Amino acid sequence: MFIHAGGTIVKKELKGEELRVDTGCIVAFTPGIEYDIKHYGNLKSMFFGGEGMFVASLKGTGTIYLQSMPFSRLADRVVRSASHLLGKRLGDSKSY
Repeated sequence: MFIHAGGTIVKKELKGEELRVDTGCIVAFTPGIEYDIKHYGNLKSMFFGGEGMFVASLKGTGTIYLQSMPFSRLADRVVRSASHLLGKRLGDSKSY
């Protein structure tokens, strides 16, 4: 078996508890864990806060593996950093 994950991998043991996490942070979970998607927040937080509208609800008894840096979040940060650096370089090269 091969698992691809990014950032720090966290192993969490649930004992009849419920854990709500960003859907992109889930790497794997064992049988005995129930998985559901739940609505979270409102339209205002989605559009202005940069937060997603849905979270994963994991509950039951078993093991969950989470990642701190989902690939989509990593790619977004790389693009934002590149855009920022490119903008600075273009701004520095202007002559008035």
